[in-house]
Amino acid sequence: MKKPFEVIFEDEYLIVIDKIAKLVVQPSPKKEKNTLTSVLERTVKVKLYPCHRLDKETTGLIIYAKSKTIQKEFMEKFKKGQVKKKYFAFVKDKLKKKKGFFEGYILDKEGRRFGEKPKKAKTFYRVLKEYLNFSIVELEPFTGRRNQLRIQLARIGNPILGEDKYAFRRDFQVNFRRLALHAFFISFIHPVSGNRIDLRIDLPQDMKDFLRLHKISYPLLSEKIK
Repeated sequence: MKKPFEVIFEDEYLIVIDKIAKLVVQPSPKKEKNTLTSVLERTVKVKLYPCHRLDKETTGLIIYAKSKTIQKEFMEKFKKGQVKKKYFAFVKDKLKKKKGFFEGYILDKEGRRFGEKPKKAKTFYRVLKEYLNFSIVELEPFTGRRNQLRIQLARIGNPILGEDKYAFRRDFQVNFRRLALHAFFISFIHPVSGNRIDLRIDLPQDMKDFLRLHKISYPLLSEKIK
């Protein structure tokens, strides 16, 4: 099995890692024994507390606290919109508008099942590159609703490649073996030192391979990332 994470930042209060796909952060109702959290705890020999979540198939940056106190502070930061996150997504077809906001009330499938009410969600997006059957989009969510990016992109007719929850795989002319979503940037004020921490990581190998397969110059994509 490929190493499930790479440590990007660590001090006595926090650890930020780059997560691989196909691994849940915490046990789901399926009660998985091997989760990102359990594997990470076994490796660093410290009790850890996830400060936010990423879907099983989503790769990229995720913050863990080394105490419940720091976790609570971070969850409050997320709630107040004080943590900045950015994602790359490969999406179906071309978007009508190349830059703007997704705004509105959303509710994921689990929420519907349990009778939850829709919640307001907001995301800034911009198209970085577009091709015949797919586009590369940068996304910056201002709220943290479950499956927010997946729902908003599917709603406008541009679901993320590999989506099988809010779109049908048969509707895609270009295939990706998982959800083509990657959390590449995160920025926050350290809860103890007060310093700003900006962390940026590369695309995962499978997304790079996909671009090479479609003869897309990956370095040119990187130059557009600000």
